[in-house]
Amino acid sequence: MTDHQTTHDADEDIRNRDIRIFLNGDIVHRDDARVSVYDSGFMLGDGIWEGMRLYDGVWAFFDEHMDRFFGSCKAISLEVGMDRAGIAEAMRQTARANGMTGDVHCRLMLTRGIKDKPFQHPALSTSGPTLVIIMEHSRPVNRLQSAGIRLASVPQVRGLPHSQDPKLNSHSKLNCIIACLQAEAAGADEALMLDPHGFVNTTNACNFFIVRAGEVWTSTGDYCMNGVTRQKVIDLCRANGIPIHEKNYSLYEAYSADEAFLTGTFGAQTPVASIDGKPIGDGSRPVTAQIQALYKALIAQHVKDNA
Repeated sequence: MTDHQTTHDADEDIRNRDIRIFLNGDIVHRDDARVSVYDSGFMLGDGIWEGMRLYDGVWAFFDEHMDRFFGSCKAISLEVGMDRAGIAEAMRQTARANGMTGDVHCRLMLTRGIKDKPFQHPALSTSGPTLVIIMEHSRPVNRLQSAGIRLASVPQVRGLPHSQDPKLNSHSKLNCIIACLQAEAAGADEALMLDPHGFVNTTNACNFFIVRAGEVWTSTGDYCMNGVTRQKVIDLCRANGIPIHEKNYSLYEAYSADEAFLTGTFGAQTPVASIDGKPIGDGSRPVTAQIQALYKALIAQHVKDNA
């Protein structure tokens, strides 16, 4: 195992050196995909993004991702400039330009656009939004499934909805970056973040679950990104007789869990090896394996239904 790993570690693919990127209606080589230093995303982190995954020509759970994307844009009064069909077509064009059909990760990014002056007020963004679609050939590394990810609880917390709502998939990720740095300083791979009341919440990059006596627990969802994969896991548990609870719980209960795993669009379900240096369970992870198999079957059915 490497000294440091993340839930977004992927096998190196040299094809990514020559990918084509969608930039405001044009598809250009990655070396030519440039955004102004006056862009509100670069200058202020003023933007919304989505991460999606391509399986056999089908973008997994596209509608759910678009629900979140358009909902987030509405929440911050960010005009998208196109409808869902327009986004889908832009993604099709980008995938086609790269000859991509599977094992692909997409980062869709929308900012408030270029500002007239380097100041905060949204009214200074008069040129319209900046839309970027980056697609990379990306297959998660296998070692994480056996080794698991190492977490450290950190002092940085996920904030209250009236400060900066964690449900927003915004370009303003400094809160999570600080948490990641704190975890790295503690010798871990990722940060386990608490909510403002001290209950276990999420990691800096993924949603977090534990398994205790055959029951799956996750946070209430009040202070974390309500991930699409997170919801799919909750739904799968409910549909397959696996007890699932969205509840407050503490580090005490996380430390003594039988299993723990993370969920995200890129890695699906990633096992957790330890929290604050304390090994989680005995490494057998039967419930995690069951959920992984159910999710894999769900993806296969989704692809079949949408091919």
